[in-house]
Amino acid sequence: MSTQAISSSSPPPRSSDNVARSYPQFLWKAVGVATDGNWLFYGWMTLLTAIALVGANAWAVQVRDGMIVTNMSDHVSWGLYIANFTFCVGLAAGGVMMVIPAYLYDDEEMHGLVIIGEAVAIAAILMCTLSVIVDLGRPDRFWHLIPGIGKFNWPMSMLTWDIIVLNGYLLINLHIVGYLLYMKYLGRKPNPAWYIPFVFLSIVWAISIHTVTAFLYCGLGGRPFWNTALLAPRFLASAFVSGPAFILLVLRALRVTTGWHWSPKPAQTLIQIIRVSMAVNLLMLFSELFTLFYTGSGHAASARYLFFGVHGATGLVPWIWTAIVLNLLGTVLFFLPAALERSPVRIFACLFCIVGIWTEKGMGLVVPGFIPSTLHEVVEYSPSLTEWKITAGIWAFGILVLTLLVKLIAAVELRQIHQSSKPS
Repeated sequence: MSTQAISSSSPPPRSSDNVARSYPQFLWKAVGVATDGNWLFYGWMTLLTAIALVGANAWAVQVRDGMIVTNMSDHVSWGLYIANFTFCVGLAAGGVMMVIPAYLYDDEEMHGLVIIGEAVAIAAILMCTLSVIVDLGRPDRFWHLIPGIGKFNWPMSMLTWDIIVLNGYLLINLHIVGYLLYMKYLGRKPNPAWYIPFVFLSIVWAISIHTVTAFLYCGLGGRPFWNTALLAPRFLASAFVSGPAFILLVLRALRVTTGWHWSPKPAQTLIQIIRVSMAVNLLMLFSELFTLFYTGSGHAASARYLFFGVHGATGLVPWIWTAIVLNLLGTVLFFLPAALERSPVRIFACLFCIVGIWTEKGMGLVVPGFIPSTLHEVVEYSPSLTEWKITAGIWAFGILVLTLLVKLIAAVELRQIHQSSKPS
């Protein structure tokens, strides 16, 4: 038999084999395009890297000298780190606000931008994890928090549930982003069976991560300031503001720095979501205030210290009133017609709401839960310089990861890299 006959009778290579062989090439090109750019890109990445390294150095000092370098104490054992953790969980959960209109309501124009919300969720979950690690006095014992490896107080520990849902949410979003990008790179239509179930799972999972985080607080009977059934709904309402607001800023940055253009409708949909969510968030906040100060419930002491101070101690008063003012200003700006357009009003509205919610859910919720203490002592807390450096480093690292992700997403969407292109 001739060689030609043999070659013609041999079976063609399977499509799945070709897909598998091209995946390393995709990864190589992804690294190249994500790390390549002009002088503005390198300047931005250098700045983020420098801040992250400053934070890493401050954390090394904290590990060497102990938690004494922070201003936390036996009275206030959760401070800036857990405050930042709480906000970042909401930021991750808020990313689902692009998934719901796209898939539950079949918004075709939102479909192309869903991956941006998933990228924000990935960066936010990484910041959540780092915030927990730096809060540990013994970071070498972090392995106890890893599902299946660590020793849990299962199923009673809410912290165990929190770790599980956060890691699960991270894996879900990594799969969705990775699969959609790879299919786009190959120029193929994604197989719905490989990502649609995970998309709907991410909706439920996003709600669960912030609900479990709220239960982590309100399940502590010894901290009456957190013992309210409104805590989980408030967390979700604020998450559905901070998440979309942050995504709007990312979309604006993408539009300015790349040639990727899209319809204004997705951004307008996010603004409508923010309007409703922020109104609900403020309503629940004022309902909580009425319960606190009119009925004089068990956690009124912490609320009085938070809003007005007690016995000359007013450390948190500027924080909470600043948060309320920023939230109100952001809400007013979002309800202006100019917010629906690409205008500075939208940018300021996003910034006001993000900073306001970060302050309200962090310093305005976590810290006052410990003041006054269970022995009715008023021991104030303000973050140390070391805590600020470490927190800034965490944010710089998260934004650095997000920058690389969205740069890769834009390159794939704009077909700057595809299967037939040469490696960078």
